[in-house]
Amino acid sequence: MMWARESFGPEVVWAIEDCRHLSARLERDLMGFGQSVVRVPPKLMAQTRASARTRGKSDPIDALAVARGFLREPDLPVASHDEVSRELKLLVDRREVLVAQRTATINRLLWRVHELDPDHAPKARSLDLAKHRRILGDWLATVPGLVAELARDELADIIRLTETINALTKRIGQRVRHVAPVLLALPGCGELTAAKLVGETAGVTRFKSAAAFARHAGVAPVPVWSGNTAGRVRMTRSGNRQLNAALHRIAVTQIRLNGLGQVYYRKRLADSDSTTEALRCLKRRLARVVFGHLQTDEQNRQQPCQPAAA
Repeated sequence: MMWARESFGPEVVWAIEDCRHLSARLERDLMGFGQSVVRVPPKLMAQTRASARTRGKSDPIDALAVARGFLREPDLPVASHDEVSRELKLLVDRREVLVAQRTATINRLLWRVHELDPDHAPKARSLDLAKHRRILGDWLATVPGLVAELARDELADIIRLTETINALTKRIGQRVRHVAPVLLALPGCGELTAAKLVGETAGVTRFKSAAAFARHAGVAPVPVWSGNTAGRVRMTRSGNRQLNAALHRIAVTQIRLNGLGQVYYRKRLADSDSTTEALRCLKRRLARVVFGHLQTDEQNRQQPCQPAAA
């Protein structure tokens, strides 16, 4: 900090490549000193480096590319650290890891049971229920051999993982009901989806507009026209895919429900859109709605309602 102040003065903007699992600690330290930090997307840095006259890759070359990327794009997001969204993201990520582990363990267990006796193979998704796990466990206890022993161990792992997953799900639900009640009121948005949206957004105040949020979520259309094809667009392949998936779940659910989402989707189909195009338009519309709900929840957290005077 002394070097930066002596070299550049007190007003300094730090441009950092947005590798948050590595750069988060540096961002916090700089912000603790009252510094302004801007995040440069790795893709922008790589494109800037590739277009430069300097050949190769090194830390100084990357640092120069980050600086040039920041100067080229003046509206890059400013770093901010929202503990509410960060803790939700940590919980949701942990739950998803455990769900993946449980799925892999269930698949191995099914192979073992099929080897022992295909007639005792449980039905699809039935091992999520304690009743079916108990029935399978009682049968495995009567079967001798190493395969049955491994199957019993894997069943115990599934029981342990399920208990942890259920506890995390309950904890996530309690938190998201407290921090995002307005978002939860959106049709098709359950507790896990709302938690995913809050966690991946990482602070809605860092987006200057709903359009910027939609672009970050990968639902803003990309122009692909020239000459006689004016106005043609396609779906983007960039953006935060976790946010995109959450918006997709809400959109698919709203299409099944009677409501504004279904009405809008059918209107797009009546206007000669394909099902893919209509879904894309609905997701873009939902991004605007979700952005507004996130803003409202953020404002309510910052300025809680005061009780009326008696």
